[in-house]
Amino acid sequence: MSDILATITPRPARRWVGVAIQVALGGLILSVAFAVQNAPFLVQAALLAFGLFMLVGALRLYRATEHYIELTETELRDSSGRVLATIDEITGVDRGAFAFKPSNGFLLHLRAPGVRAWVPGLWWRVGKFVGVGGVTPANEAKAVAEILSMLIAQRDAPTD
Repeated sequence: MSDILATITPRPARRWVGVAIQVALGGLILSVAFAVQNAPFLVQAALLAFGLFMLVGALRLYRATEHYIELTETELRDSSGRVLATIDEITGVDRGAFAFKPSNGFLLHLRAPGVRAWVPGLWWRVGKFVGVGGVTPANEAKAVAEILSMLIAQRDAPTD
């Protein structure tokens, strides 16, 4: 097993704020759904569904942010052992201001598309892209992105 080079651990305050906002929004939408008397059935059903969706999302965010992300010399994975990407399949790291990336995070470009996945507040994968970030601290995500860039540069450097 490779040594861990860096980790990205969600901070409790960010985690709880994210969950609290989703619970508050879900509760507000549910209260509107029950308070509106003369609304058509489809409107009330849509409000109920969206309110429940927000509450389920809050639960998923709470459970997902119990984990953290770790970088080794060979892969980027979460603490449950799920591999986000191996170093060999990463073609680039994008931390730019206009990159389509999560808050306080970065975007990985992969050689081939992977299985679609979403871990709220930590990372997501769609096609050839992996977004890392969300309720994670910006300084840890920046450090991991810089180390990844160095590992990719070492991998792609010409050998004598």
